[in-house]
Amino acid sequence: MNKEERVAFVIKKLEELYPSIPVPLDHKDPYTLLIAVLMSAQSTDVRVNQITPHLFARADNPYDMIKMSVEEIREIIKPVGLSPMKAKGIHGLSRMIIDLHNGQVPQTYEELEAMPAVGHKTAAVVLSQAFGVPAFPVDTHIHRLMYRWNFTNGKNVVQTEKDAKRLFPEEKWNDLHLQIIWYGRDYSPARGWDMEKDIITKTIGRKTVLDAYYKKKK
Repeated sequence: MNKEERVAFVIKKLEELYPSIPVPLDHKDPYTLLIAVLMSAQSTDVRVNQITPHLFARADNPYDMIKMSVEEIREIIKPVGLSPMKAKGIHGLSRMIIDLHNGQVPQTYEELEAMPAVGHKTAAVVLSQAFGVPAFPVDTHIHRLMYRWNFTNGKNVVQTEKDAKRLFPEEKWNDLHLQIIWYGRDYSPARGWDMEKDIITKTIGRKTVLDAYYKKKK
């Protein structure tokens, strides 16, 4: 297959496997999604989904959130890790949303990334999943699979995002980034990887990745 054919194969296979695409982080609106995504840094979606109900029971909007102290927020979110930084970020961005955006989550990269603890990936997730803005947030699963599928050199997530946006049609970005995440979890994990189940990588994968996998299996 040439690269164009491999891209088409990936899109077709992912659409077959994930015709409906659940959003990994539980939320009810852009604000709760923003908080959940911030909390997910160096944590798992499962753990975040266990903790956000406790936080959102106290404060599910920026006005209620700033009534809590940073320490109170930290105590609730401690199980997700990095709680001091995340608690300060949650409190600080909630204040900015009120003071600068009339209580509404903004809809541009520039405004989102100006908030404490909000990086490019967090902004991209919010824009794509909350507002339908075409974006291609790159997490560890996407970074790993784009390399395994020989679509990027794997040097860094910035390059991986550029390559994904160049290869895939813009109208597919928001679906594809979620489909690739689920595929990575279900069929092509970093650990416990079974190539026989990973049909996409088995079919189009980078030769060095395939050789290393089968060499390890011997």
